[in-house]
Amino acid sequence: MSDLFEASGIHPPDAPLADRLRPTALDQVVGQDHLLGEGGPIRRMVEAGRLGSMILWGPPGTGKTTIARLLARAAGYEYQAISAVFSGVADLKKAFEQARGRRAAGQSTLLFVDEIHRFNRAQQDGFLPFVEQGVVTLVGATTENPSFELNGALLSRSQVFVLKRLNDDALEQLLARAEAHMERVLPLSDEARQALLALADGDGRYLLTMSEVLFDLPAGETLDVQGLAGVLQRRAPAYDKSREEHYNLISALHKSVRGSDPDAALYWLARMLNGGEDPLYLARRIVRMAVEDIG
Repeated sequence: MSDLFEASGIHPPDAPLADRLRPTALDQVVGQDHLLGEGGPIRRMVEAGRLGSMILWGPPGTGKTTIARLLARAAGYEYQAISAVFSGVADLKKAFEQARGRRAAGQSTLLFVDEIHRFNRAQQDGFLPFVEQGVVTLVGATTENPSFELNGALLSRSQVFVLKRLNDDALEQLLARAEAHMERVLPLSDEARQALLALADGDGRYLLTMSEVLFDLPAGETLDVQGLAGVLQRRAPAYDKSREEHYNLISALHKSVRGSDPDAALYWLARMLNGGEDPLYLARRIVRMAVEDIG
């Protein structure tokens, strides 16, 4: 039954708010105008009616899955999705055989691979002949830097598009849609509303998940910042000490010190500490900055 709802673009009433508000057209996707707006590279593909294989690289909650689904609909492709977390070689073979059958019938297939970086090198190589032959148009989604995590051969056959973390304007658009859908305003003061946007940290799905909690509160009470903090659990910082975010943040700290921006330097330092970074590692890097950047 859920498949029927999904295919029709309608979600059951008990679906999470983020699913009920999932865009049904590319024009409804927020925060990615550099790709989907007038003159954007993905927009041009859609207008030409021919999609190329691509890798969508960006943080969680920025619309990677939604864009892939809407691209297939806009271009008239059959949408097929697999996740590298749950799929193996047998699943890939099945997907390719199904796509080959559709191609014989004149139907193109958009194969969406979520978390594509989790496939090993050999599995990634398995995509190559099917992409080259046009059996599938591959749309891979990843939160990791494709240059480090994906095979060069696969990258050479795909375009990499970077999705941006949603800014406050884009997040505010999502809140407005949520309020219109629920037919009531979130019970927040202006300061608490800004705090909610900050908590989301550019993740639209997380913002809507938190909003759903707030909509379930009894009517009649307006929360201030402290009240909001009492209702919502503090979000763990987006930080992985062994991955991309680790290097992004230490680089930001270096640049802040080099640029003589104490407020920014303290911000990045605090963010790394809150994320669980080893204080001794930070101490070593700060000593290095003192020698190299300050002298």
